Amino acid sequence: MQTRSLLILSALAIIGCQQGAAPVVTQSKTADETPKKAPPVVRLVIQDHPTASLKWADVRFDEKSQFSIDPLQEVPGLPKLDAAKQKLVQMKEVGGLVMVGVRDESEGKFQSGWMLIHPGVRYVDHGDHGHWRFMSKPVLWDHRLDESQGNPAHLYVYGNRFFLANDRLNGYTRIDPAKYEDNSGKVTKPEPQFLAGGGNHITLAVADDKAGYSCWIDGRGPNKGRVDVTPITGKGRSEPAYSFHLPTGGIHGATENSGKVFFAPMDGICWTDADPAVVKKPADVKVRHIPLGKDGDKPRRTGAFSKAGHHVVFTTGREENSSLVILNAKEADPKPLFVPLAVKKGSQATTPEIVTRPDGKVYAFLFHDHAKDVDVQDWLEIVALDPDGDGRFADAKVVKTLKVGKSCVEGHFGHHSIAFDADRRFGFFTNPGDSSVSVLSLKTLEIVTTFAVGGAPTTVVAIGALETND
Repeated sequence: MQTRSLLILSALAIIGCQQGAAPVVTQSKTADETPKKAPPVVRLVIQDHPTASLKWADVRFDEKSQFSIDPLQEVPGLPKLDAAKQKLVQMKEVGGLVMVGVRDESEGKFQSGWMLIHPGVRYVDHGDHGHWRFMSKPVLWDHRLDESQGNPAHLYVYGNRFFLANDRLNGYTRIDPAKYEDNSGKVTKPEPQFLAGGGNHITLAVADDKAGYSCWIDGRGPNKGRVDVTPITGKGRSEPAYSFHLPTGGIHGATENSGKVFFAPMDGICWTDADPAVVKKPADVKVRHIPLGKDGDKPRRTGAFSKAGHHVVFTTGREENSSLVILNAKEADPKPLFVPLAVKKGSQATTPEIVTRPDGKVYAFLFHDHAKDVDVQDWLEIVALDPDGDGRFADAKVVKTLKVGKSCVEGHFGHHSIAFDADRRFGFFTNPGDSSVSVLSLKTLEIVTTFAVGGAPTTVVAIGALETND
């Protein structure tokens, strides 16, 4: 896709999320105004939190370098959720499919589980190049919603597979998107694999699709700091081979990178060497600790990790003492690099989302969100992770801070969310408190335009890039 000049169209009017009013922003064009639709640049799948519904729309890019968005529609064929009793939780895209978790307010005894959706967008590979085709509406391919799914909360992608934590079942489910379609295009429904391990509110790391490291969130008692290691076979139920314990409990994050497994307990970061063959015994596991300093008398911690190549990236600290932290997982003894963030009182930095532009520049995007009853400005802070391009990230720095529309945070819900087109030229982020979606140019790192879409759009995934006729 050729680089296009972008127009900064309209400013965002700030309206309180408590009133549910939409800001004065760019509206999508009607059919009368646009007899022939511009080609899609991306398809968005968006969660609407108040209605516990999943919606979709195509964003279009015309010959005048202007964006428009189709009206949001509900994804057809999905089971109807009860918004008072059920919530959509984490959502990911991999292998051309979108998966979303469903959690209920009755510890999994009402109806919880997951839904797997084909977004109606495909990449057509021609060998030396390929094209995106926006062919149809999204379609529900598979789902599990019942009283035996364990009330999932966390959803991960490792090795192009989905891993859904089934908290109340003390285990997690592995779902392989590649198993859903054969070479003839026929859709099948393979049986997901259940792996035992972890408990109560599970976070998970997976090494080489061979070993799962599932955590217990307990802050005290026999399961304090406990991590279960389970062999992944790809078929049938699998049980933990062994367990080990971190120095502190309350584990609320895990990831794998470069042969190391990282954990986020109540004090700093812990890591150990991965055991993909699952041959170790508990006494063989050496746990290392990386302190992150303190806020007052409490040790700093984090809640979730992102990855940028062989680096692990996360946030720590509170308000004015917040930092982005970078660990080089290839180092024998990773040391934290701290990038100070300009988080204001009453706000908190979200988990960074990482993108690499076509020119190789790597950026982390962090929103400054806050509880909906706190009256402060929402921001998007952008960190260049490797300005000099040497691959070390030692010179990472904040390069831009942008005003954005409002979040509408209640507990774990109502945060901003950002996703990127497949060409990594644009970002698309939600403003739940303003009922809007904004478009960000990854070339200029500026907001191009904002659309009123209604509801309270939260988590978003983006599929595809500019459709062509070649």
